[in-house]
Amino acid sequence: MAWAEPITLKGQHVTLVPLQMEHQEDLVKAVCDGNLFELWYTPIPGPDKMQLEIERRLKLLEQGAMISFAVISNELGRVVGLTSYMQIDSLNHRLEIGSTWYAKSVQRSALNTECKYLLLQHAFETLKCIAVEFRTSIFNQQSRVAIERLGAKQDGILRNHARHKNGTIRDTVVYSIIFSEWPVVKSHLRFQLDRQR
Repeated sequence: MAWAEPITLKGQHVTLVPLQMEHQEDLVKAVCDGNLFELWYTPIPGPDKMQLEIERRLKLLEQGAMISFAVISNELGRVVGLTSYMQIDSLNHRLEIGSTWYAKSVQRSALNTECKYLLLQHAFETLKCIAVEFRTSIFNQQSRVAIERLGAKQDGILRNHARHKNGTIRDTVVYSIIFSEWPVVKSHLRFQLDRQR
């Protein structure tokens, strides 16, 4: 049995289910809500690339490198985005939450807060992670603000770390929450969710 395995996580606003090919149609609609694939600084697939993206993520699941979740809005009853556990390090009990995007119409809502709450709760309380990382492009200000709002602390910047999809060099900002910080972060996220009801 693997240390981290696909699982369904359910909250009041959102349900995270293991990604399947059957989610493709809803994901195409979601990525067109706001034309997210036009953002140059984040690798969000366009409608014509969604099947390949799902296949890529499912191959990484087979290799034990990534567990992707379709993000279902409980209110809308359909898939509105994707998120993943990635960089899964079973030896050291570390992972990254990333490759996340949501349809524009559900961004900055309780959905994202609860999604992160469920993923972090499972990571720290079930998987007993010693740390959970978040990474984003230095130019992705919206993502950086959202990560900091969770209570994650910036570890540093990996300069010339990768390439953006347009070929330009990407500096990657690395954040983390460590095990000892989880109780405070958990209280903070619960407070935010209670206020968003």
